[in-house]
Amino acid sequence: MTRVLIAGGGIGGLSLALTLHQIGVPCTVFESVRSLRPLGVGINIQPNAVRELFDMGLTADDLDSVGVPAREWAMVGLNGQDIYAEPRGLEAGYNWPQYAMHRGEFHMLLARVLRDRAGDDAIRLGARVTGYEKHDDGTVTALIEHADGSTSREDGTLLIGADGIHSRVRAQMHPAQPPIHWGGAVMWRGTALAKPIRTGSSFVGLGTHRQRMVIYPISHPDPETGLALVNWIAEVTMDDPSERADIGWFREVPIDDFIHHFDDWVYDWLDVPALIRGSDSAYENPMIDRDPVPTWVDGPVALMGDAAHAMYPTGSNGASQAVIDARALGLAFVEHGVNAGALAAYDAKLCGPISELILRNRGAGPFGLLNMLNDRSGGQYDDIDDVIPPTERQEFMAKYKAAAGFAIETLNAAPRTLPEGAAVKL
Repeated sequence: MTRVLIAGGGIGGLSLALTLHQIGVPCTVFESVRSLRPLGVGINIQPNAVRELFDMGLTADDLDSVGVPAREWAMVGLNGQDIYAEPRGLEAGYNWPQYAMHRGEFHMLLARVLRDRAGDDAIRLGARVTGYEKHDDGTVTALIEHADGSTSREDGTLLIGADGIHSRVRAQMHPAQPPIHWGGAVMWRGTALAKPIRTGSSFVGLGTHRQRMVIYPISHPDPETGLALVNWIAEVTMDDPSERADIGWFREVPIDDFIHHFDDWVYDWLDVPALIRGSDSAYENPMIDRDPVPTWVDGPVALMGDAAHAMYPTGSNGASQAVIDARALGLAFVEHGVNAGALAAYDAKLCGPISELILRNRGAGPFGLLNMLNDRSGGQYDDIDDVIPPTERQEFMAKYKAAAGFAIETLNAAPRTLPEGAAVKL
């Protein structure tokens, strides 16, 4: 019997499971946690991924229940003046919106939809895939470690490693891979109830190439108070990363540990210290990624999502790319069947371009404009047009959007990834 085993029940793994159910391929998701909870803070889902979610059968009402359509992307200097701003989503001319949403609530939405469609057994909790064995007939066995300490083996046609940046599947596939890469940037993240700024649904990057805030709402405003849940990220790049060798991967910290970096960031349109102090909690984590690998495939085993291409969050496209991966795998199965040849086709299509995107994001992604500004003026300017002309700023952003797969004209003109009604003949 054909069955795809999916290691990891995060956004990528659940998107793949929903895609496989849609095209008639049996699958099982193995997730290490004992219970799914709405963990995390804000993420952005770009129009290219929203398009795939809609084609998966999710609706705008579904996404509105966990987030809010984004209207603007803006980069602002420390003087409070715009460096670059542009409309996003439908207002930019896309056929699909961009969403800013609560990562955990979006995750829970995907899990609910999958269970509604495929049954509760589609997700097995407390079950971590720790490795795999390939067989001469082309099939694979996943090695499972359960939360109670026991182990088991699961046979499948294929295994997809969607088990994140600490992927056990990737570690076996690439045993000589370098350790996780950290370039010295530390992020503190949280959410607070506040009045949204600018358009009311703007993604705002404020600061310099070495110290900045990212701020955007992830809920609709309360009609009575006007307050929305606003996601914020405070970021500082350390001169010597070894000074912070004790940093945890993701840990709760007192706000007083870091707010001094932003004490004087007060404007007539935004009070950064007040926003941060309005949060119930703050979490610290380093900005990390992994070096690209030459392939995401080992016969009947493939990687996707952060297991394949963990990247700096500077471009707001990590979760979006996981959704794209899922749909690309689905198309490969429709075109080639549920076999290693389909995985090879998926690898040939995405591994090279997305590996380049990892390095582009490591170079600050769209925030590379701040590097350019610093190189030319030390970050100081009276008129941004005198430092970086408007056409150059627009070209810079256009190149990034093209690399990340959401250039407007290209995306709007592209056919569906999976044709309507597509199915795999088993």
